[in-house]
Amino acid sequence: MVIKENKTEVYALGKHISMSVHKARRVIDQIRGRSYEETLMILELLPYRACYPIFKVVYSAAANASSILGSNKADLFISKAEVNEGTTMKRLKLRARGRSYRIKKPTCHIMIVMKDISINEYEEIFWFKSQKSFESGSIQELKKTKAKNPYKIREEHDISHDMHKNGGAWDKK
Repeated sequence: MVIKENKTEVYALGKHISMSVHKARRVIDQIRGRSYEETLMILELLPYRACYPIFKVVYSAAANASSILGSNKADLFISKAEVNEGTTMKRLKLRARGRSYRIKKPTCHIMIVMKDISINEYEEIFWFKSQKSFESGSIQELKKTKAKNPYKIREEHDISHDMHKNGGAWDKK
């Protein structure tokens, strides 16, 4: 498994898992955006074969988050989960009269991105405060212009692109 880390999020990537992309996406769609503990319960109870490799990748991402970020596993949630197509292994199956049929064995790459809720809450509070101060400044600027319609300025400078006045679309030299 390949591991990447960022300041607020941790990745775990399972490559070349012998499974169809469609079968893995059916399970990934169920766990996207859920907490770590809820994800483990869902993966244990779903009756699909894709659950076990996804369970391993989720467990690896949580272990990476606890070791790299030092976060508690109860605070983790899956912020991004995606399944991409891998290489397709081609095999031959022998048939009657000396013939052979080609069998395609698809593989997929599963990527799970986990974030820590405690880190995200701190960032969202900081971002909200900065946006609030920005919005109050922009509202004051609008009041200074005293424009009843804020789109009126844009309408005055708009150039007319009427096809009939300009000679149509094909009248260019």
